[in-house]
Amino acid sequence: MSDYPGTTNTELERIEIDLLLEGLYKWCGYDYRNYAYNSIRRRIWHRVQSEKLSSITGLLEKVLHDPACLKRLVADFSINVTEMFRDPLFFLNFREKVIPLLRTYPSIRIWHAGCSTGEEVYSMAMLLQEEGIYDKTKIYATDINANVLKAAKSGIFPLKNMKKYTNNYLKAGGKKAFSDYYTVTNSGVLFDAGLTKNVVFAQHNLVTDRSFNEFHAIICRNVLIYFDKSLQQRVHELFYESLCLFGILGLGDKESLYNTDRATYYEDVSTGQKLYRKIK
Repeated sequence: MSDYPGTTNTELERIEIDLLLEGLYKWCGYDYRNYAYNSIRRRIWHRVQSEKLSSITGLLEKVLHDPACLKRLVADFSINVTEMFRDPLFFLNFREKVIPLLRTYPSIRIWHAGCSTGEEVYSMAMLLQEEGIYDKTKIYATDINANVLKAAKSGIFPLKNMKKYTNNYLKAGGKKAFSDYYTVTNSGVLFDAGLTKNVVFAQHNLVTDRSFNEFHAIICRNVLIYFDKSLQQRVHELFYESLCLFGILGLGDKESLYNTDRATYYEDVSTGQKLYRKIK
């Protein structure tokens, strides 16, 4: 028996999910067919129940004929868990071990893939400013979800998060008062517009879109954990093709490079932090 109402047969449920994902792909180009099954299943059933439907097949019918429902389902599939200077030791190691490598380039291109609402993009901009290389850097911040990109562009974040973000910033080696970067407004905390003067926000689908530049660093943290093994492999191939020789790949703390076909093409930059350098 399933944990969800309206399902009694695991095999039938899998068929319905496959049909829904195939329908999304063929109807509007969203490809979730290789996302981690248990994660995508939970999100599908959340939407079934929220729409007051009794089956996944009913959800398929609704998303094909109701654009608003389609938009809600796609939003459910977008994983937007992030914070500024998340895992501070990652940013501290980037500051201490990667910045000296980036200084050697006359211009720098960094790709934040799956940037969500942009907290880590703003974090990187602060770090680069403090290290004196922001003015020669272009940051490309991409996500599949247009709504989170809009939020990232606004530069407005909840005031309630600032205490945690301040602690993260200090642990990441921050060199100023964190509050110098923002102004408190009625809408929340507004970050300095100068932090995004060299940032390009754009939609990009890691599943279906190709490389669009050659980068000195690619940051994609806690995104690949939601993909199955075959899709993880495809995305790692995309990152490899998109990195210049000796470019840096940064992953999330629960992600690894060493179960991929490209593992031997990188070396560790720091022990314990998921920073890798492309060596061939």
